[in-house]
Amino acid sequence: MFQLPFPVHDVNASSGSKDLGNLPEWDLSDLYSSQNAPELSRDLQWLDQECASFAADYEGKLANLDAAEMLACVLRNERINTIAGRIMSFAGLRYYQLTIDGDRTKFMSDMQEKITNFTTPLVFFTLELNRIDDATLQALLDANSALARYQPVFDRIRAMKPYQLSDELEKFLHDLGVVGDAWERLFDETIAGLSFEIDGESLGIESTLNLLTDPDRAQREKGAVELARVFGDTVKTFARVHNTQAKEKEILDRWRGMPTPQTGRHLSNHVEPEVVEALRNAVVTAYPKLSHRYYELKRKWLGLDVMQVWDRNAPLPMETNKIVGWEEAQKTVMQAYEDFDPRMADLAEPFFTKGWIDAAVKPGKAPGAFAHPTVTDVHPYVMLNYLGKPRDVMTLAHELGHGVHQVLAAGQGEMLSSTPLTLAETASVFGEMLTFRKMLDGAQDAAERKVMLAGKVEDMINTVVRQIAFYDFECKLHDARAQGELTPDDINALWMSVQGESLGPAFEFMDGYETFWAYIPHFVHSPFYVYAYAFGDGLVNALYAVYQEQPEGFQEKYFDMLKAGGSKHHKELLAPFGLDASDPTFWDKGLSMISDMIDELEAMEEQA
Repeated sequence: MFQLPFPVHDVNASSGSKDLGNLPEWDLSDLYSSQNAPELSRDLQWLDQECASFAADYEGKLANLDAAEMLACVLRNERINTIAGRIMSFAGLRYYQLTIDGDRTKFMSDMQEKITNFTTPLVFFTLELNRIDDATLQALLDANSALARYQPVFDRIRAMKPYQLSDELEKFLHDLGVVGDAWERLFDETIAGLSFEIDGESLGIESTLNLLTDPDRAQREKGAVELARVFGDTVKTFARVHNTQAKEKEILDRWRGMPTPQTGRHLSNHVEPEVVEALRNAVVTAYPKLSHRYYELKRKWLGLDVMQVWDRNAPLPMETNKIVGWEEAQKTVMQAYEDFDPRMADLAEPFFTKGWIDAAVKPGKAPGAFAHPTVTDVHPYVMLNYLGKPRDVMTLAHELGHGVHQVLAAGQGEMLSSTPLTLAETASVFGEMLTFRKMLDGAQDAAERKVMLAGKVEDMINTVVRQIAFYDFECKLHDARAQGELTPDDINALWMSVQGESLGPAFEFMDGYETFWAYIPHFVHSPFYVYAYAFGDGLVNALYAVYQEQPEGFQEKYFDMLKAGGSKHHKELLAPFGLDASDPTFWDKGLSMISDMIDELEAMEEQA
């Protein structure tokens, strides 16, 4: 199945119609000029014919190919992936620009169905490849260096070997994938179509979520109460989506013999379960010294006896309600990238000048932010919902980091460029850190430094603590669904079981907050995705510490890591920096950077 891009970041943008300058929009013509473009019709026709031809040429014959023939087969398969990916990128990006448009929805659905039908005959490729014995495949790789370059692809395919079903069943499941996609679209369209009434004004979900960051506590409360009301009214739909998706996954996992619901994600991430478990345990153990300690400070700053959930992302009393125009945001991020290495700024520049960013909040546009790599012979596209808060600048830095990573990795080709989720956040979080340090160095006084430090701590808590709590919620959800149908109240209870533990005693939880699981897209689009954020943040904190301690030669090693894409395991990529994610103490190093910032904030409080 060729998956669509999806909004993956739990972004808080600002609301209102401020004059932010000239916000860029996507120019998708580098993919296709329109849905009626002759090039699109040509590519669809080619894909249909090439998939059939590929199956006729190779089905039942992979085991008998020599090294040169196997290379030719792999290259043809890669080209098929490129054309299919180009079509689905175009359809998906158009859809996310305006998810409530019927024509765009139909076009994307039609393209998904066509490509699924075209590519069903190709299911044999991975099945037959996994039936070749290890010695035979290794001999082919040893005989041809161009073929040997694809060994990481073969390794990932063969990691699924123990869980492979019969050829007939695999084809059936491939065909059935469009049904799961339909449930994902139901989720997207339901979210995009929600309407929230605040002070007589009808708002979409992005602007309503953003009220939770409003300086006026009454407005934050209104936003939270209205979110709870609307989620409560629609919770049955969201519960149905989650029940169906989780049950479908449970059936697939059971037939494949997957030992846990998380196994498939770990395999696709090319990461060992024990590494993820070590990360999860390190973060949960650190809750008291991270989120609990920080939110107790914030409670005092806000002058509250106890915080409500609508205070979690409240601006600090000493924070100015600063609106950052687009031009200033661009300049800030580009300068931070330039200071690290001019090559990084050069790679980022076309995003701003060539229509590779869609920045404005618009009715019907997908919420959140993402960077989609499209295919390696085009370029990535970045989606934002930019409304001018300092955190939106950090989101720009984050997504631009993804984009730079994707541009650099494109040299690996379609089958090797895609980075596992655990490492996919590296460049984005590093770009964020560069921008934050640049802004922190420019702080005018201690008060401004305090606000910036607090903001960064909050962002890292959202990235690490919140996402691991999400991960625990998902683990509980899938375990519970395996035992039977879950009512909305069942899911609500699972959600609340992780909230108090992760946020700490500074909080009370309003009635209705138990439904706030409903809007998180990760749970529907990509189960267990969320730990990648914590993985990426911890990794980058350790990486940035290396950069501070040993800046000489760091840039070259960093660029080499990004250029590798998915061609190397995380152990290989981190070794040049003297880091090892499988070392249990590795995660403590990353978490200590957050703890150190809270130490500094506490010291400032004592001096005040």
